[in-house]
Amino acid sequence: MLPKEWKKQAVEDYADLLTGNAFRSEDYVEARESAIRLLRGDNIIQGSLRWDDAKHWATPYADALQRYEMQAGDIVLAMDRPIVNAGLKCSVVRQQDLPSLLVQRVARLRAKKNFDQGYLAQVLQTHRFIEHLRGQKTQTAVPHISPNDIREFEFPCPINPAEQRRIAQILSSWDQAIATAERLLANSQRCTRDLMASMLSGHRRFAEFSDKWRFVDLNTVFERVTRKNSAQNTNVLTISGEHGLISQRDYFNKSIASANLGGYTLLHRYDFAYNKSYSSGYPMGAIKPLMAYDAGVVSSLYLCFKLREDVDADFDFFRHYFEAGLLNQEIEGIAQEGARNHGLLNVSVTDFFKLKLHIPTAPEQRRISEVINVARSEEARLQAQVQALRQEKSALMSQLLTGRRRVKLPDTETEVQA
Repeated sequence: MLPKEWKKQAVEDYADLLTGNAFRSEDYVEARESAIRLLRGDNIIQGSLRWDDAKHWATPYADALQRYEMQAGDIVLAMDRPIVNAGLKCSVVRQQDLPSLLVQRVARLRAKKNFDQGYLAQVLQTHRFIEHLRGQKTQTAVPHISPNDIREFEFPCPINPAEQRRIAQILSSWDQAIATAERLLANSQRCTRDLMASMLSGHRRFAEFSDKWRFVDLNTVFERVTRKNSAQNTNVLTISGEHGLISQRDYFNKSIASANLGGYTLLHRYDFAYNKSYSSGYPMGAIKPLMAYDAGVVSSLYLCFKLREDVDADFDFFRHYFEAGLLNQEIEGIAQEGARNHGLLNVSVTDFFKLKLHIPTAPEQRRISEVINVARSEEARLQAQVQALRQEKSALMSQLLTGRRRVKLPDTETEVQA
């Protein structure tokens, strides 16, 4: 039930939608003062634009391209792979994103007269809109949406533009708080990466340690884990870059393993597993320890190992060592480019356990891991803060963008009604 001052209509009733121009990649030019950036789907991330890998077009350009010039406040939405990690590749163009030209397979939305652009931008962040797009069927391997999929989405809104504007202002203040928290998190992550790179390589050391770091074979510190799943454990694990070794049921909401788990390898807490498939952020595959569960099973394609009981070594040091990619160069040396098959690196057990580790004494390992653990804890705190802000904003959106909770509109616009 909507308040009487509200109505429900489709996006096409409130906004004009334009898709970009089909610029030819062979006509791209190097970045220079006389070139203009091209706004592609790859430049759009959840809530902002990223120009790290921007393509450019020479200027001046034909008058026919002027309709594709971006303006501050434009809403842009990637039409290929629009949903990533449950978030939508949708953003509002800022002044610093200009000048730029809209590229094919990106939709630009501009609110029509007497409708607030900020309110429209908030509607396109809602869970309902994301689920609407997720429900669209595609006939190709690349998930995509059409302009009509966007135009036909219906949503409620107040008739009064002042109420639209006030709601957008309130939600925008939450966006600003989230953006600030995300910048703090990104800075913390960058500092932690730099800290790990310098300390885990021995380039930065503590004054109290002077012993020379040693090169040792991996099998002098670790031993292979080959235990079969005789316990009939059904907690099938997969490796996630963000979450580490995680249950398939928790990650995919289902198990995608075979029915017979007898041939799987049984891992105990603090065992490591190496996934030989390379993926984003892990060009030589990922090595992750089991920390979230007491036990679980992994495919026999994984190489599994644990710290030797007769060796004095720090678990956290090696957890961070592997995560920092300090074995990548060694692995690359034993996994020839021509041996790759569908993303799977050809790494033999013998070669893997002969990889060289460059490590300090156990006391220095423990000191290094203590410092890195503090930095990672701060990262986790900031990550939780970002997540909490997003959840709080989402709850507020479900109230304000449906009319369940109204804003006061006296002569001076003030607070949200309790």
